[in-house]
Amino acid sequence: MTDPAFWRGKKVFLTGHTGFKGAWASLLLRHFGASVYGFALPPTHPASLFVTARVADDIRHCVGDIRDLGSLRAALTEAEPDVIIHMAAQALVRPSYAEPVETFATNVMGTVHVLEAARHLPSVQAVLIVTSDKCYENDGGQIAFREGDRLGGNDPYSNSKACAELVTHSYRRSFFGAAGAARIASARAGNVFGGGDWARDRLVPDAMQAFIDRQLLRIRNPNSVRPWQHALDPILGYLTLIERLADDASFADGWNFGPNAESEQPVRKVVEHLQAVWGDGAGWTSDDGPHPHEAAFLRLDCERARTRLNWTPLLDLRQGLGITVAWYKAQQRGEDMRRTSLEQLERVLDGAVAGGATASEPLRGEFAAVNAK
Repeated sequence: MTDPAFWRGKKVFLTGHTGFKGAWASLLLRHFGASVYGFALPPTHPASLFVTARVADDIRHCVGDIRDLGSLRAALTEAEPDVIIHMAAQALVRPSYAEPVETFATNVMGTVHVLEAARHLPSVQAVLIVTSDKCYENDGGQIAFREGDRLGGNDPYSNSKACAELVTHSYRRSFFGAAGAARIASARAGNVFGGGDWARDRLVPDAMQAFIDRQLLRIRNPNSVRPWQHALDPILGYLTLIERLADDASFADGWNFGPNAESEQPVRKVVEHLQAVWGDGAGWTSDDGPHPHEAAFLRLDCERARTRLNWTPLLDLRQGLGITVAWYKAQQRGEDMRRTSLEQLERVLDGAVAGGATASEPLRGEFAAVNAK
């Protein structure tokens, strides 16, 4: 598991720190004592985790666009980081159909720019490129993807993340193979949730917004199965991977970070649980209108991370959804969201989140029923 001592005093350059996962990563890195230099576009929502948890208060916050190689290179040169974590992305499937050029420019050329700038910085020891569980070519079969499976993707988002993986592989082999060079790895995770996410067309933030507004949540694909996980679990996996990567070049590869099997659930089951936890008249309905194609089934095989990194998720689905709803309810009540967020982070690290595996039995039963079809 993650070693906080590794991060104490480390200089970390984090792209996408104003986004949902990036903000949680910033809080976690600062909790471990790292010095964080964030590079990203401005936050897009006034109630985001980055804004309400006041993430900028104790990091170096730089507004910039990874599509601009010059400004990215200047920021990296100023930061002189030990570690680079690249999270900045156009991170949604449906908007990628509306803005394919922006999606490829951000996710593919943005990755090129990060690696191109990194290869000229002698201070950098390790670079982690965060892609997606959707980077695999999904033909609809109900298999759990392994790291060596074929990359691909029909929609622009998934395809751009597969391209980012290929870019990472090329740069690793072409420019980072010499003795003393930085070591490059990629991390594949997705369908994350947690407090402070307000992105449209993502299930949990859509549900929170609908429930707050006392409207019915409209669900596109209630039977689609995804590997759901709280954002802190894969982020802890990323940090664990970087720790190993800094010491051992054999970890310079692509890695899956997903939940345990009982957290791979259909959309409908997740919504029903959110509805029950939220209460207060929350409801949902199917949206049967025309929608762009999205894969009906997605699972990850994370055995390699579990055995080689000794990484395992700290939260099951019920626990993760529970603290997520609690975050949004606390925000509704006007509480101090920096304190709330840090308290949640500490509870996760201490294993003090209520509602463990036995409380998830109904979810495991539903998963078994889905797989039997």
